[in-house]
Amino acid sequence: MQSIVADTTPLNYLVLIQAAEILPNLYQRVLIPPAVSAELAHANTPDIVRAWISQPPSWLEAVSPRQPVDLALSHLDAGEREAISLAFEIQASLLLMDERDGVSLARHRGLTVIGTLAALDLAALRGLVDLQTMFDRLRETTFRSPLRLMASMLEQDAERKKHQEGRSSRRGERQEYEQVQRIDTPCPSR
Repeated sequence: MQSIVADTTPLNYLVLIQAAEILPNLYQRVLIPPAVSAELAHANTPDIVRAWISQPPSWLEAVSPRQPVDLALSHLDAGEREAISLAFEIQASLLLMDERDGVSLARHRGLTVIGTLAALDLAALRGLVDLQTMFDRLRETTFRSPLRLMASMLEQDAERKKHQEGRSSRRGERQEYEQVQRIDTPCPSR
């Protein structure tokens, strides 16, 4: 399993749609810098998110970057700046971030970045959530993503499920056949 540094926006939405628990199931360590914690606790943040960060889960680690934040990141908000800096500094496997400018700068620094949708897709692939349900919940929030992208991801998810059901059905048929064979096979006489 990998370590992931998380920015504010993905955590905010994962908490809002009751899916934050996918993170410790997908990643060994989930780290946030102090600025992300502060943004999640801000008065303008939804109550459920503020309550969540006021008593963070045991799997969430707050870690301060040791190095000063790069001035080239100064146009980003504090959470993005610190998340990128921390991920780069500790050479985290992944950075969880949605904001386009931050993602671009992080990738330019050689970081691997995934967003909220990709994390949900991976969780669906591993059977942790139903992707359609998660996307329905996201649509009830202020989350913004191209509808075509979400539709495409849902199509891929449906194909995966169809493929898995086919495999599962064939496996079940094979097990039934083997069971019948055992029943039909006479015991050797002594």
